[in-house]
Amino acid sequence: MPAIETNGLRKRFGGDVLALDGVDLRVDEGEIFGFLGPNGAGKSTTINILLDFVRPTSGSATVLGMDAQDQSQEIRRRTGVLPEGYQVYGRLTGRQHVQFVIDSKDVDNDPDALLERVGIPEAADRKAGEYSKGMKQRLTLAMALVGEPELLILDEPSTGLDPAGAREIREIVREEAERGATVFFSSHIMEQVEAVCDRVGILRAGELVAVDSIDGLREAAGDGATLRVELATVTDDAIAVVESVSGVTEVKRRDGGLTVSVGNGSKTRVLSALEDAGYEVTDFRTEETSLEEIFMSYTEGSR
Repeated sequence: MPAIETNGLRKRFGGDVLALDGVDLRVDEGEIFGFLGPNGAGKSTTINILLDFVRPTSGSATVLGMDAQDQSQEIRRRTGVLPEGYQVYGRLTGRQHVQFVIDSKDVDNDPDALLERVGIPEAADRKAGEYSKGMKQRLTLAMALVGEPELLILDEPSTGLDPAGAREIREIVREEAERGATVFFSSHIMEQVEAVCDRVGILRAGELVAVDSIDGLREAAGDGATLRVELATVTDDAIAVVESVSGVTEVKRRDGGLTVSVGNGSKTRVLSALEDAGYEVTDFRTEETSLEEIFMSYTEGSR
């Protein structure tokens, strides 16, 4: 049974703005799914429909096997949510925030243990209005973890966190997945997504334009990799030789060598062409296409 499934999901606002245009999405139980897209792509609208904060114009959505509109209360009880831009209650302490969620879900979690897990145990009795942005983000995550939810929906979970805090978020996400939870992870920080996600979906202008593992997306992008070649001598003729190789899309000169954007299977041809032309290749290495580069290829319209 999928943890999340949408079929033909469409949402139009005010008759003129088409936020979602026939989104078909499946997120399997137990996986960490990255949900990516530029601002305005429809990510927040999708999440709001899954939580029944917004009703779709047409199509359907199920969460944990339940209809997102007809069984929304039960879905929310079994789901932990870290929304983007959540505003805490300034006059309540951190412990009071977490205890409120514990009472709402009728579970017996220890609020102090949850605050310790997210790294702010010393702030349990401080009013949340005194928290830094990063502390508020940690507090909201603690609230999302109440009740060991079957599904975690994390919208920009690393906002306001330093690199150490972002690393702790990744560790918690992995721990939750190991526990058996499904994690739906929306973020603009590609390194975060690439580090933890099993699969990724890319949304552009309300359409789901790609769904695959990161390796699968990298292969489908066809950009292969970046080849860095060290040469004993770098000349304009050497650049021309490389540019003539089938599958090469870009060549840049740098100190001591060339940086070459190559398609799959082109790396060997580049090295052979240089050696056949009499150039001495002293070293070379390849770097895989980054998730950010893949993301840009889909969202800027080249794919």
